[in-house]
Amino acid sequence: MKNPLDPAKLRAALEDVQRAGMPGVFAEVWDGDQVWRGAAGVADVATGRPATADMRHRVGSVTKTFTTAAVLQQVESGQIGLDSPIGRYLPELVPGGRSEAITVRMLINHTSGLAEYLPYAYPSLRAFPVLADTSPESLDDNRFTRFHPTELIEMGVTAPAVGAPGGTPGVYSNTNYLLLGELLGRVTGTTAERYITRAVIERAGLRDTELPTEPHIDGPHSQIYESWFGMIDPPRDYSVYDMSWVGPAASLISTVTDINRFFRLLLAGEVVSPSSLAQMQRTVPVISQEGRTIDYGLGLHPMEAPGQETFWGHGGTVWGAGTLAMIRADGERQMTVAVNLQRWNSLGPSGTPQPHPIDDALAALHHVAMYG
Repeated sequence: MKNPLDPAKLRAALEDVQRAGMPGVFAEVWDGDQVWRGAAGVADVATGRPATADMRHRVGSVTKTFTTAAVLQQVESGQIGLDSPIGRYLPELVPGGRSEAITVRMLINHTSGLAEYLPYAYPSLRAFPVLADTSPESLDDNRFTRFHPTELIEMGVTAPAVGAPGGTPGVYSNTNYLLLGELLGRVTGTTAERYITRAVIERAGLRDTELPTEPHIDGPHSQIYESWFGMIDPPRDYSVYDMSWVGPAASLISTVTDINRFFRLLLAGEVVSPSSLAQMQRTVPVISQEGRTIDYGLGLHPMEAPGQETFWGHGGTVWGAGTLAMIRADGERQMTVAVNLQRWNSLGPSGTPQPHPIDDALAALHHVAMYG
């Protein structure tokens, strides 16, 4: 059933997100050749500077789709074997029996069993996922920390494993994608950031997208505010931050327009080959960082409403910034939504995040954008 874009309903849904408590929200929605862009709220709570739809933004784990595309290009050229053990390329980073048991595919789809390094790099988050026993102190401590990826990888590799290699459900872990970054560096002879820039970002014609090498966001952008479940009150601006803590897992800066363009080209078989895209869409069950079991492919996962179409995409969060990108399987309907506040939910008596009006407002926006 054809549901063309309704600008008035999209604008109302966007404004509802802002009214629910989000400082600023901006989005771009496509239906065939029709495009709608909009923004609501402010990019800076101190000055009242308005949010605009063309702002550059930290898109978090949407980066993983870019990194996966770069790896699959190297698979296509014969430089990487998708089902080859990581020990063939990086034996020094994953020692012991796991070096031969963990394949490149297992890193991409989070079935390696390798633990998340973040609680070790950020000691005040050590109790994660028991949120009530965490504190945001490490966020400030590490604002200008320059991590080396191998330092973070070692934390994840030496931590207790979260599963057997290849076992399901997998467990979502940024350690996997830092290893993929090192793999790209090893086989291309350059850094992962330079290779992804050349082979994915520039190839796709993305003019406002970059993997940053310094803490500031260049160009027009929003301030981004972290609440850490109400423990930072009022929420603090983390727009200036050294992103080496996530690198090729989640450091990308982009715009809603560029992200939509990337996913359109990806599903059209113009970033990786159609056969590689088919591999990306082969899913396994994975436990997300929120503790939910999701279907996850290679840097992509499906999102669908019961009885309705399937959409492919990825979400992402970093300190203060959130993004969700999704595109219908036929490539004809898509959206990217960005918000400038994260972890807005307070914790209940059991230490779990409580429902917040922002959650319902965002869900309503996604529904209007994708289904009309």
